[in-house]
Amino acid sequence: MVRSLEEAAAWIDRTGLALVFPKADLVLPSLWEQVNGSPEQNWAVRDGDGGFVRWTGEMGFLWGAKDELPAAGLACVGKHLARVAACIAPRLLPTLVASRDDEAPEGLEAEVAALIEDGGPATGPELRAATGAAKKDVDKAVASLHRQLVLTTSHLVEQDGPWGAIAHELLARKWPLPSTLPARSDARRELSGLVLARAGELTAADLAAPFGWRRKEAAAVLDEIAVGRDAEGFRIWARP
Repeated sequence: MVRSLEEAAAWIDRTGLALVFPKADLVLPSLWEQVNGSPEQNWAVRDGDGGFVRWTGEMGFLWGAKDELPAAGLACVGKHLARVAACIAPRLLPTLVASRDDEAPEGLEAEVAALIEDGGPATGPELRAATGAAKKDVDKAVASLHRQLVLTTSHLVEQDGPWGAIAHELLARKWPLPSTLPARSDARRELSGLVLARAGELTAADLAAPFGWRRKEAAAVLDEIAVGRDAEGFRIWARP
């Protein structure tokens, strides 16, 4: 059970890749399960009529920890896997970056990345003010840049009201990468082996989903590292 920021960081380092909150169609583990003891969505204490009273202690801890981990340099957190918030062990960032297809940001994405490159970490409200773009468009651009591993979470900026705003930073500046990265094929094999070791067995769709790979590409990697069999119309791979 994770009860401190240091324990959360140690678990992420051991696990390598994880979601912040569980998602039923993804095979990756979640930090919430380690904090809560189960994947149940018992996030809030409610009154007899179902009204919100307060967050549970577990949710209160995790809600702060997801921002404090990157701020303290303990773990990379951002929408880097499957379009949802994920935790990445810093040691695996070179591998994850190397595994991705090269994408050059264009349009608003390129403008947002350039603003942060020149001016340092920036929040959504700051990016909207600088670009003049609508909130939904800036949010979409930032999420895409997280997915491309161009941006990542830097820290939480306090604002008026109950919620702070996440500051986004260039991933390569927040987490400096080595000058030489693994070959793309090697990186994909390493990530596939990591996910397979956790899950025990995978379909191509299971492996493709977190990384945004094509199923055909995922199947080709699984053919290299695992033993496949047909079961009820699906191809399933397991560790040799």
